[in-house]
Order: sequence, then structure tokens, then C-alpha cells
Amino acid sequence: MRSPGTRQVATEARRAQIASAAIAVLAERGYAETTFEAICEHAGLSSKRLITYHFSSKDRLFEAVVQQVVADAAAFMRPALQAAHGARAQLEAFIRSNIAFVARHPGHVRAVQQIAFNKAPVGGAERDAAIARIVALFADGQRTGAFRSFDCTVMGAALRASIDTMAERVVDGSDPGVCADELVELFDRATRAEESAGAGDRNQSDRSSKPSKPPKAAP
Repeated sequence: MRSPGTRQVATEARRAQIASAAIAVLAERGYAETTFEAICEHAGLSSKRLITYHFSSKDRLFEAVVQQVVADAAAFMRPALQAAHGARAQLEAFIRSNIAFVARHPGHVRAVQQIAFNKAPVGGAERDAAIARIVALFADGQRTGAFRSFDCTVMGAALRASIDTMAERVVDGSDPGVCADELVELFDRATRAEESAGAGDRNQSDRSSKPSKPPKAAP
């Protein structure tokens, strides 16, 4: 007899298998053709009852799809964010790693797009949480003086919307490097604190590890 812990692991593995199959079917066939039967076929399941046992409705399954995409994106982006020091560097890492995830996993993006385009009542909590994380980054940068004063919620929503729009272009074939470069430049200019006259274009403490040069001695 399996222990409760073993059963929990097996349940989570089955749910993840079904969610991954749903992502693939959504990306390949679209919303209307993402039926339980199609998901069973893709996942190699013997009966759609194996899906309804874990998900009471298609909406609950699509909710799990969104959660899986968010979790995969977070795991992909984490190393870049952990390696970035300072608010401006964190902002750049957030944008670049997000666009890189889109380029690496276009099927994830297409799946979420299908859910959003068809107005399925899921994903709201994940979107709110995503904006809240950006708001926290902006607020931290304002506290440290890296960012100017602005409404963090408005700027966070603008950044999230810009990344989502750019994701569509990347999935359709646009160069992800160019897209990331433009977003980084746009939001760095929009958020950075005013610098003193003669300062470089990037905040040295945030974007550069080069030591400052000592002043020249007077002749």
C-alpha cells in the first residue's frame, strides 16, 4: 500500500502530465479543439476520466495550465535575477530573461494566448501576482535611489503589458534580442533617477562593476 506522501507525489505528477499535454494541444490545435479526448491522446492516457478525476472542468484544467506556465517561467528566470545586483540591473534581468523564456518556450505563450483570447475565466490571480512582483522591484529601486518617483502600479502594469505584447511578436518570429534591447532601453529611461551633470548614462553602482578613476592631481 502506498504511503500518503507517495500518493501525493503521484497525484502531482499526473496533474503536471495532464497540464503539459494541455499546453501542447492548446499551442498546436487552438482553444476550440483542446478537448479532453485530444489531451488524452497527446498524453497517452487511456480515458478522459483520468483528467476529470484531477480537474472537475476545463476551466480548472486551464487554471492549472496558467499556473504551470508561470512556474516554468519563474524557474527559467530565477538564475538571471539572482545574478543581478541593484534595482536597474534587476529590471534589465527581468526583461531579458522574460523575453528569453518566450523565445525558448513559444508553445507556453501560445497556450496562454489561446486561453486569454477566448476569455476563459482563469489567470487573473497569476497576472495580479506578476504585476505585484514588478511593483515591489520598482518600490525597492525608489527606496535605494536607483529609480525616480513614479506610480509603481501604473509602471508595473505598463511593463507587464509591454512584455506580453512583445511576446506575441517574438512568437511570430521577431528577433528576441532586439525586442529585449528595446524594452530594456525604454524602461530604463522611463524609471531611472535623474543623474548629476557629467554622470554616465548608466548608474555605476547599479549597472557597472568598474571602479571609478582617481582624480588627476592639479598641475
